[in-house]
Amino acid sequence: MLTIGLIREGKVPADNRVALTPAQCRWLHKNSPEIKIIVQHSASRCFSDNDYTRAGIEVKEDLRECDILLGIKEVPVDMLIPNKTYLFFSHTKKMQPHNQKMFAAILQKEITLIDYECLEHEDGQRIIGFGFFAGIVGAHNGMMAYGNRMQLYQLQRVYENKDYRQLIHTYFGLKIPAIKIAVTGSGRVAHGVVEVMNLMGITEVEPDEYLERKFAYPVYVQLKGADLYTHNQTKTYKREDFHLHPGNYRSRFLPYSHCTDILINGVYWSDDVPRLFELSDINETFTIQTIADISDDERGSVPINIGDQSMKDPVYGIDRITKHKTAPYLSNSIDVMAVSNLPNELPRDASRYFGEQLIKYILEDLIKGGSSIIERATIVKNGTITKPYEYLTEYGKSSS
Repeated sequence: MLTIGLIREGKVPADNRVALTPAQCRWLHKNSPEIKIIVQHSASRCFSDNDYTRAGIEVKEDLRECDILLGIKEVPVDMLIPNKTYLFFSHTKKMQPHNQKMFAAILQKEITLIDYECLEHEDGQRIIGFGFFAGIVGAHNGMMAYGNRMQLYQLQRVYENKDYRQLIHTYFGLKIPAIKIAVTGSGRVAHGVVEVMNLMGITEVEPDEYLERKFAYPVYVQLKGADLYTHNQTKTYKREDFHLHPGNYRSRFLPYSHCTDILINGVYWSDDVPRLFELSDINETFTIQTIADISDDERGSVPINIGDQSMKDPVYGIDRITKHKTAPYLSNSIDVMAVSNLPNELPRDASRYFGEQLIKYILEDLIKGGSSIIERATIVKNGTITKPYEYLTEYGKSSS
């Protein structure tokens, strides 16, 4: 019998998503008698303790009997149980400073850490995540911010709606002006963004049309790998080579910054990936008014992302001259929407979607004791950093 625990989220600000919904837990108990699921008490989860109890799932505080513990966001040090296997988004693979203390504690407590972000198919395609709903909420918030800035239309906040279905109804009759929107990326985030564009009645156009034409109606362009990056020497783009050697490429985005009103960014970024633009590119020809940085890397692909905002207050301004933070919607600023837990605005839909992927692609491997997919996503095994992640060794030595 494999015992799986759903932990209470401890990160501040609180996240109310969960890896498995009550209905999914009930289905697993019925169809997989070799596993038992226990849920830790939580007052903030989008599904209540009673929801799980009614589904026949035990709810308790102590999870030490569990073999595997499933969370969503980073786990506070004082909540980590020694010698357990955890699955959550650790945000440590890029050596993020704010999670260094947690990573050191994982090593000290001889924990096994399997990171959802590192669960990938053989070709490097991510298997599970909340990207689709991050794209939904991020696109909505970006469009909302532009509407607030220009005072041309108004959108409700996503979290004011019961669920995604109700949110869609708020788009009926919405009139978007003749603006241009650049959508970057090709993964789940971009799929969510494109869904919102289509629901809002915004027309997709090809990159050359977007750059050369004016339109009497709102349009968007989706910019993928070859549209965004080119090799410094060969002037070509090869996906595999780009992922192996991104430092050999430069950004092709700048022409789009001269004719775009809203940028909705969903590209993956790391230190050696070219930024979409640089601070010095923000001049009188830079027409972008609003940026929804769904990827949300501080000073990353969007260099004027200077840090997270909260779900309740998602937008800030950046002065075009000083590049300092301002209030949003000022005439001399660019508005930036940057929130790290966007799917939390649609927690039930996002949790259901995530749990479906977890059951379909990962849970069977966990029950069987592992797989190559699980192995590649294991950053730490019993307190020892695994070979693919040995570059994190120095990162894990400090607990300050």
